[in-house]
Amino acid sequence: MKSEFKIIADILKPDTRILDVGCDDGTLMEFLKKNKNIDVRGIEISKEKVQICIAKGLTVIEGNAEFDLKQFPNNSFDYVLLGQTLQAFINPEIVIKELLRVGKKAIVTIPNFGHWKVRLNLLFQGTMPVTKTLPNKWYNTPNLHMCTIKDFVEFSKIIDFKIYKSLALINKKVSNINNSNLFLKNLCIFSEKRSFFLPRNSIISKKITLISRFSFKLT
Repeated sequence: MKSEFKIIADILKPDTRILDVGCDDGTLMEFLKKNKNIDVRGIEISKEKVQICIAKGLTVIEGNAEFDLKQFPNNSFDYVLLGQTLQAFINPEIVIKELLRVGKKAIVTIPNFGHWKVRLNLLFQGTMPVTKTLPNKWYNTPNLHMCTIKDFVEFSKIIDFKIYKSLALINKKVSNINNSNLFLKNLCIFSEKRSFFLPRNSIISKKITLISRFSFKLT
């Protein structure tokens, strides 16, 4: 079991409706169905991954979150999950707004490009870092908008949503991210898997929580 799965499961209440955006092969969906009494659906851009999910008995449709979330009515889910794909969208702002429209709450995960080892790699190697989380070279990466924890916090102010909760997962230990330790967390935390945000939209009273899983290793 991935460590972040339990954290997500602990956040989610039983008998809730969940949409997993970019659900991949449905591993998280399976975990939530097995361990929580949750109605979980998925949307995935890869046709092959969708077929894997369906073979597992999961309810998943093929689609691109940047364009296809509009088919879902307002507040049709209690939570919308977005795992480590925000940086791959052409327009992340549209995606975040759609998450908060479709779901009453959202959990978003991103890798932290502000980690000190990434900075040192750029400084001394002069090349874009290749890591377990970011395994592609600059010319073939699907990531279009790399950002840091601090970038996401500032982004929340620009498009007017509030981060309800921020957590860091380091070696299976959970800690809070807040204004007083933001600089340190942004410098020292890198997500080998993902970073989690649970925002709240200040206009329509929606919530987003941030959980960041951080372990960094250059390949």
